[in-house]
Amino acid sequence: MPRDALEDSDAFICEVCWHYFINEMTQAEVAQQMGVTRLRVNQAIRKARARNMVRIEIHSPFLPRIEMQEALRERLGIDVALVAPANRTPYNYHSAVGAALASYLLDQLREGKWRMLGVSWGLTIENAVRRMPLQPFPDLEIVSMLGGTSRGASFNTFAVASSLAERVGAKYSLLAAPVYLSESVDREAFLGQEIFEEHFAKFERLDAAILTASDVSPKSFLVEYGLPSEVTQAELEAAGAVGDVLGRFLDCNGQPIDHPIDDRAIGVPMDVVAKVPHKIMAAAGPHKVEIIRAAARAGLFNALVTDDLTGELLLADGPEEGDT
Repeated sequence: MPRDALEDSDAFICEVCWHYFINEMTQAEVAQQMGVTRLRVNQAIRKARARNMVRIEIHSPFLPRIEMQEALRERLGIDVALVAPANRTPYNYHSAVGAALASYLLDQLREGKWRMLGVSWGLTIENAVRRMPLQPFPDLEIVSMLGGTSRGASFNTFAVASSLAERVGAKYSLLAAPVYLSESVDREAFLGQEIFEEHFAKFERLDAAILTASDVSPKSFLVEYGLPSEVTQAELEAAGAVGDVLGRFLDCNGQPIDHPIDDRAIGVPMDVVAKVPHKIMAAAGPHKVEIIRAAARAGLFNALVTDDLTGELLLADGPEEGDT
């Protein structure tokens, strides 16, 4: 395609608008990242407005990276891969994915197929919630899938489910429990309380679930604020952990590590997660590549929302084990 025609295409204009409006880059920064002149960027923004592609948000919610998405779908053995263009200077691994997740969720909710939606917590989901417009879905129930932390610096783990419910006009059920039980607490007795029995029963009826993942480092909110004081990052890594999904630390093959913390996590069991029909993993960042792969091997998601930088890293090595 001639360069002039390419730069007049909806795909080019959409990517320019994504960086300008969603990633909040200047026109000069967009031009530098995309290898075009600032004039071309300015023209693309004007064309987007003239074509009614941009209102308050980008009309085309995220730029389809068709080849990368298809490669990720095949590599990870999943049904859907959505790749958003990231702002790489400076790189924010929550913003672009959060915006793409918000748009994807709205599209799915408008189809009216979900009645019960499970939600984890994390900065990516919190970012998505903030970007979602108010919508009425009164037949929907948001179910929190993981206990929360009593401390933190960036967001309230217990508020994610209720905030999402407020945005989409839905009911919500909060898992009012710590993410990990104290060593002295009997797990069976704790979960035997009626309030938890009712909540855990809802996990079996989830139509969809929104998951996040993180590594075993201070970049992880869970590692920084949620681990019991007697559990260290070093011992989790020594046990083979590459990261966590829903508070369960997994090894590179997607198997739970051999560590007592696994029995102390309060949330939806992994075997129940695997049975949820629509499982959406929203995660990005170089430090999350290993845990995304591990979660895919474990069958913990069949839809991935990520960014192009992470997509490149997920595809950078050779084929996954079992690929031909």
